[in-house]
Amino acid sequence: MTLDEFRRLLTELTLAAEAADGERFARCFTDDGVYYDYIYGVHRGRKEIAHMLVELFRRDADDDYRWEMFDPVFDGTMGYAWSLSSFTSLVPQFKGRFVVIDGMSRFVVRDGLFSEYRESVNGGVAMQQLGVEPARMAKIFNRWGGWLKERPETVEYLARPRALAAKAPRPR
Repeated sequence: MTLDEFRRLLTELTLAAEAADGERFARCFTDDGVYYDYIYGVHRGRKEIAHMLVELFRRDADDDYRWEMFDPVFDGTMGYAWSLSSFTSLVPQFKGRFVVIDGMSRFVVRDGLFSEYRESVNGGVAMQQLGVEPARMAKIFNRWGGWLKERPETVEYLARPRALAAKAPRPR
């Protein structure tokens, strides 16, 4: 896959998401693709990915939902892009509140499709725009912090010693 093909697949993904077309969205992924969503969790396979988009995310985001990727980079198997997304909430407690979010997305590509998607989004900014109470935010942040520390990648990272360059004294 070339950078231009990666860009086209990103565009297809975001247009499908905006259209609330779960099947089209899921076709951007391999049969065994995995979508890691910071709110709705892990979804494996096209059926679960389509369900996440239509029955979870788009249940909560109105038809004004937008998602656009910027500055994509791609090395042939892994790509990244910065994104902006926005929507009006349909969640009863926050209905009518408009949210705009920026994030970074990581894509692993296999056979011309996404085999893995991960995102890093500042959910605190979204919650502030929704008007989530601080005590509820704290509970959510504690849960997210726990998830981060429990991830196999994080456990492995924390078990490794620091790089030698990082151990050198800082110049003063």
